[in-house]
Order: sequence, then structure tokens, then C-alpha cells
Amino acid sequence: MSDLSDIRREYTKGGLRRNDLPENPMALFETWMSQAKEANLSDPTAMCVATVDEQGQPFQRIVLLKRFDDSGFVFFTNLESRKAQQIGVNKQISLLFPWHPLERQVAVIGEAEPLSMIEVAKYFISRPKDSQIAAWVSKQSSKISARQALEGKFNEMKAKFAQGDVPIPKFWGGYLVRPKSIEFWQGGEHRLHDRFIYTKQASEWQIDRLAP
Repeated sequence: MSDLSDIRREYTKGGLRRNDLPENPMALFETWMSQAKEANLSDPTAMCVATVDEQGQPFQRIVLLKRFDDSGFVFFTNLESRKAQQIGVNKQISLLFPWHPLERQVAVIGEAEPLSMIEVAKYFISRPKDSQIAAWVSKQSSKISARQALEGKFNEMKAKFAQGDVPIPKFWGGYLVRPKSIEFWQGGEHRLHDRFIYTKQASEWQIDRLAP
């Protein structure tokens, strides 16, 4: 077994205080997202999405956030994928934004609900054409014989849709994650990290500091 116990560093990029916090967590999330983009982080919209299957087994994967507002966080996926199947039996979900260079994390717990076809269509037509075609090619999470099969299918579909618009696959869609809690984590010296959690109480947000 490899011993990694001597890998450590101090977190010194800043702190987070109660007076810094707006009453609405989405306002703070917007600020932190803007700062992550301004810092030129690689994939600042990348988030770890965790779902649970019917046996209680959790799964995680990286997905790109595509929109957020006061109602929650939006992402898109193949509706036949493992994550979509798991959401179908258990809509409880969590998201994690790991902004390591800024020594920050944001953890969201909420419920996922399907987006309307109008919302899905609006996003789908904004995608580059090759990305639209790729949505037709991949039966996400299924086993395939080789990459060549995937590339062959892509070339086949590219030829099929060479002229005109690419239609939206019936098996492609998206989800809105309505948050029940949002935790903001800022690294601190001596492992005394700053953690604040917003918890939804009816139409208001309760703010509590958590021990590191």
C-alpha cells in the first residue's frame, strides 16, 4: 500500500466570515463562479454529480453546469444514461464544485426534476453541430466493443445530417436541481477551514457555520 500521509499543505488564500454572506446563497454562488472563470480555472463549470441506485449504491461523475438561477442548477444528459435511470428511481442528488486553485468547494444537496422539452430544445439548438450529432451516437453508459464502433457511428450520423438541422433525440434531455442546502467551503490555515451551510426553510434560507 502506498503511504500518502506526508502530502499536505496550508490553505492561505483567504477566509469567509458571516458578514461576507448574502442572504441568498445563489448570489454568493454567482460571485464565486465569476471569480472561478476570471481565474481561468480549467472547466470552472465542472461539477461532480452524485446519484444513488435502487440498491443504495452511490455513483459519481463529472458533468458541466449549463445554467443556474434562484430556482437551481441545470445540466443536460442522455435520458437513458445510468445517472438518468438512477434519478428516475431516486430524485435525491448532490453536486460538488471543486475549485481547488481557489481553495474553495461548493456542495449542493437537492432534488432533480426533468426539464421541459422547450428548455431542452432551446439548449440543444445552441450546441455546435458536431455535439448535436454526438448526442445521437452515444448510448451513454452502455458497453461498446471498441472506440472504432463509436467513431464509425459518428461518421454515419454526420453524413445523415449533413444537410439541414439535427433533430433532438427523444432520449436526450436535462434536469433542474432544486437545492435544499448549499455549503460554501473556504480553505483556512491550520485546517481551520471556513464552512457555511444555507438550508432552505420554507421560502427563506437559514445560515449556519459548520466546524471544519
